Amino acid sequence: MDPLPKDGESAAGTEPSRSAAPSSGVVVQVREKKGPLRAAIPYMPFPVAVICLFLNTFVPGLGTFVSAFTVLCGARTDLPDRHICCVFWLNIAAALIQILTAIVMVGWIMSIFWGMDMVILASKYRAIPVPSVL
Repeated sequence: MDPLPKDGESAAGTEPSRSAAPSSGVVVQVREKKGPLRAAIPYMPFPVAVICLFLNTFVPGLGTFVSAFTVLCGARTDLPDRHICCVFWLNIAAALIQILTAIVMVGWIMSIFWGMDMVILASKYRAIPVPSVL
């Protein structure tokens, strides 16, 4: 079924004008909005993040549980306005969700993706220069 113009309509009326001005060069910024559990993933050193990914792959939730303790050791998160204990318990909650839902494979898949997020954040953390105090 090819839509044909009806009586009184022209084919040019259905297409956008080719003589219109090009776009004005507007820059659109996209920022990902993370929930509290995802924002609580700590920025760890790269080797620690790889170990957590390895643990999450074979024992769902274990790497997330280990990463919760890195928050207590000073790892930075995307929740700067929350207290360290709150962020710690958010990571413990994520680990428990992964462990409890691993029976139906959802937790295992979530655990692997959580570990991949840890490695991605750790690689971004490597690129951020750390100010030296001398």
